[in-house]
Amino acid sequence: MGLRFQRRLYPCSIGRGGLSHCKREGDGATPVGTLHIVAMFYRPDRVARPAPWAQPIGPSDLWSDDPSDQFYNLLVQKPYSGSHEVLRRADPLYDLILITDWNWPHAIPGKGSCIFIHQWRRPHYPTEGCVALRRDHLIDIAGQISPGSRLILRARP
Repeated sequence: MGLRFQRRLYPCSIGRGGLSHCKREGDGATPVGTLHIVAMFYRPDRVARPAPWAQPIGPSDLWSDDPSDQFYNLLVQKPYSGSHEVLRRADPLYDLILITDWNWPHAIPGKGSCIFIHQWRRPHYPTEGCVALRRDHLIDIAGQISPGSRLILRARP
């Protein structure tokens, strides 16, 4: 699996559920289609700001993945009682996150929460549905994109 950017193919990981034309919350799949980059977050204590439009991840930043909540698939703050992803993690996976417009900004419950592009755990280790890259590749790409850049996910024939 690879991510093509400016005529270069970067190795990447996708969801443990493979690619899907019918993404659902919790299926571990990465959706097929065209996604757009809508935001970039980074850990200022671990990574230099990769682009002027990147926003720092604060200690109380969370991402709601609770389909029953009004803030489903949105950035929320601690304290938050719904199901969520902690953005300021102990491991480096979310030191730099590109946020896509998958099921955003008006999320349909159950269609799946945001698809992030983030650092991989190790080469080709599957994600929960996101796209993951080697750290240096992610930083390189993040420094060259702008809001609205496209990510096209295709199933192999």
